[in-house]
This record gives sequence, structure tokens and C-alpha cells, in this order.
Amino acid sequence: MEIIISSTIDKPIYEQISSQIKEMIMTGKLKAGDALPSMRKLAKSLHISVITTQKAYEVLLHDGFIETIPAKGTFVAETNKDFIREENLRRIESLLENTATLAKENGISMDSLIEILKLLYLEEVE
Repeated sequence: MEIIISSTIDKPIYEQISSQIKEMIMTGKLKAGDALPSMRKLAKSLHISVITTQKAYEVLLHDGFIETIPAKGTFVAETNKDFIREENLRRIESLLENTATLAKENGISMDSLIEILKLLYLEEVE
């Protein structure tokens, strides 16, 4: 499991970790039942505090992405497709909100923005 921590972005380290693990789960790189490294092992491999990895795991646990089994470890939780779809829709809405704001700030019309999205969407499908 490869997690990349960046000190140049304005996002706390625990959020960087939890969002990358969520993405791995949603894209199928991590599957239900897969073991995650212990908090200590992950902290050591990333050269960060155990408290930071603990907070990342707490976020993942709260959001239903992982489960901890006492004396066994932490594992990717069984997730249903509806939950994953909702999480992906939430991420898309956030990205589109940022895109819309940037477009407005730069005087790009909604028609132009829609045309760009259509081109990008169709390019990905082909």
C-alpha cells in the first residue's frame, strides 16, 4: 500500500492518508477483508506520528471504510455499492464546485464549461 504525503498542499496529513486509503478502496485496489498495516507500522513507514495515523484510521472507521478486530488487526470493511457510489458522487460534487468557482472567477461561461466537460467525458469513454 503506497501512500504519498505532501507538505506542499494545505491538507492535514491524517486527511491525506484517509483520502488515499478511501480512494484505494473505492477503486478496488484494496478489497473487503484486506488487512491494513498497524498504526505503528504505517506511522514508521511514512515517518510520521502514530497519533496522526490513529486519527486517519478513526476517520476511516467512522466513515465505514475499515473495521478493527481486537487482537487481529484492521481490515477493509465490507462495503456496499450504494455507499461507494454516494461517496464518489460526493467527491464529484466537490470537484465540480471548485471547477464552477474557478470558471466564474475567470469569466468562463456555463456553456463553455459544459462543452469542456462533455469533451473530457467523451474522451474518457472512448
